[in-house]
Amino acid sequence: MAFPDLFKLEKLTIEAFKDRGRNAPDSVGTFEAMFNPTTLSQTYGNIYVATQGSNGKQEAKFANVPPTTLTLQLLLDGTGVDQIGLLTLFGTNKTVGDRIDDFLKLCYNINPDIHEPNFLKLTWGKFHRHLHGDGFRGRVDSVVINYSSFDRDGSPMRAQLDVSITSDDELDRQASALNLSSPDLTHSRLVRNGDTLPLLTTDVYGSPAQLVAVARFNDLDTFREIEAGRELLFPPIAG
Repeated sequence: MAFPDLFKLEKLTIEAFKDRGRNAPDSVGTFEAMFNPTTLSQTYGNIYVATQGSNGKQEAKFANVPPTTLTLQLLLDGTGVDQIGLLTLFGTNKTVGDRIDDFLKLCYNINPDIHEPNFLKLTWGKFHRHLHGDGFRGRVDSVVINYSSFDRDGSPMRAQLDVSITSDDELDRQASALNLSSPDLTHSRLVRNGDTLPLLTTDVYGSPAQLVAVARFNDLDTFREIEAGRELLFPPIAG
């Protein structure tokens, strides 16, 4: 019978992948925190659009849910405070500069194989159950590095990374998590390369019958060419 290691400290880890599905074969590496953060901040929000009511008054109509943002602080220390006894003398610890380079390469820099930053999954013991059940899936949008201690040669000995990660998951997982299947809600879609209005309209309503209504709602002049990166709104429309 195996007994749990009561003295094992679960470390916050960030695993990087080449694909949004974050499957094991696409993993490119893992970054483990030296010290677990004392605080984590999650930001939630809703977006509403103003609509003109029949009585001339404006109403706030729910439009969509923007991505959740997770912010945390990672402390890196090169003074050996995290090591004990012989590990301090004979260990092969990486320098603070090396750890920063590892983090940036894995979590922030452009991956040349996919021509964009890696897809990340953050987990931390049982806390990952509160991060959408399977870790927080997102990508780094900003990193602020604050250096607070230096060696005689100017090498950083201590640094704090203030990291902001924006949720970025597969569309079906997002819809499942948000329960956005109701036809009474205004849906939004981010236009990607190759998307067309008929295809997007069919995806939301089940058929392209509402094509003209969607185009009018979004002030579109054409059905064919829609620039990638634009967000389109698909309001509740009676069949």
